[in-house]
Amino acid sequence: MARAIVGANWGDEGKGKITDVLAGDSDVVIRFQGGSNAGHTIVNEHGRFALHQLPSGVFYPHVTNLIGNGVALDLGKFLQEVASLQEAGIRPNLLVSDRVQVVMPYHVLFDQYEEERLGGRSFGSTKSGIAPFYSDKYAKIGFQLAELFDEAYALDKLERVLEVKNVTLEHLYHKPCLSAREVFDGLRKQRDAIAPYVGDTFQFLREAQARGKRILLEGQLGAMKDPDFGIYPMVTSSSTLAGYGAIGAGLPPYAITDIVCVVKAYSSAVGAGEFVSEILDEEEASKLRNHGGDGGEYGATTGRPRRMGGFDAVASRYGCQIQGATDVVLTVLDCLGYLKEIPVCVGYEIDGEVVKEFPVTAKLAKAKPVYEVLPGW
Repeated sequence: MARAIVGANWGDEGKGKITDVLAGDSDVVIRFQGGSNAGHTIVNEHGRFALHQLPSGVFYPHVTNLIGNGVALDLGKFLQEVASLQEAGIRPNLLVSDRVQVVMPYHVLFDQYEEERLGGRSFGSTKSGIAPFYSDKYAKIGFQLAELFDEAYALDKLERVLEVKNVTLEHLYHKPCLSAREVFDGLRKQRDAIAPYVGDTFQFLREAQARGKRILLEGQLGAMKDPDFGIYPMVTSSSTLAGYGAIGAGLPPYAITDIVCVVKAYSSAVGAGEFVSEILDEEEASKLRNHGGDGGEYGATTGRPRRMGGFDAVASRYGCQIQGATDVVLTVLDCLGYLKEIPVCVGYEIDGEVVKEFPVTAKLAKAKPVYEVLPGW
């Protein structure tokens, strides 16, 4: 049996906390998409941890934690997180897919340079290299982790890839060109450090299924950030839906029998994009931000204050539908205790008509929230 934990909203719904709880009853926990551009915060007896690359099951000694082939693997950040856990006395069981593709140093540079070039028209990237990474993956010029262990092959490929990259660096961004040898030399130490964790996760999962092991899939971000069904183009670059779990983990689609959709009792979002129920009064938004979550609503990756809003029933219902939820977990309800009244967005007014179904982004840009006000507690 495989169970997926995914978000119904804009991310930051508390998926890490739910994964941490349900991992206790699991044998395998696997990250199946996304990269270090978002974090799952775990608070336990060992301390407070913001995990960006590692699955949230790493605190259980009986759990094998997998990095699936669908992940954007930042070798440096992976190794940093492993080291920070080891410093806290935690020795997680880890297996990294040999098919996973690697965030290259130039992916991070291109992410930064493009945001600089766009200026006020930027996508609000975390500058973690995610969009350039997935662009290269689907342009078939990415690097699978296994490729880095064949140095002659990797260097030759890297030289060919950088021929094009360097033209862009020099003539569009006006930045120094990159040397294939220098880029690869920088990766070699990280490659050697991660080598003990690398293996065939596909066959591992096949055997785990055959033996009846309990498998938990951990998603990143939420339905509103999916490139197909979210608030495109202000989305992430990998599918945030449970349906992608089968691909990003290497499981047959029918193996995912339970989909736990995590929903927040209010709304929050990091970065730009349509956000109908956003609280525009900064004083009110700040109150909710500082009451919310564990330590306030600030990005686990960027530290940026999150945009705040009331519970959006239109977006949350749509998120649960597109995720295919079999179960729903409502989080951070206690954070609303300071409110005398609780506004709930129950519809969107678009061109004078109230709609209850979540529309495409072009219509969403014109939407105004329709509220039903409930008494507090």
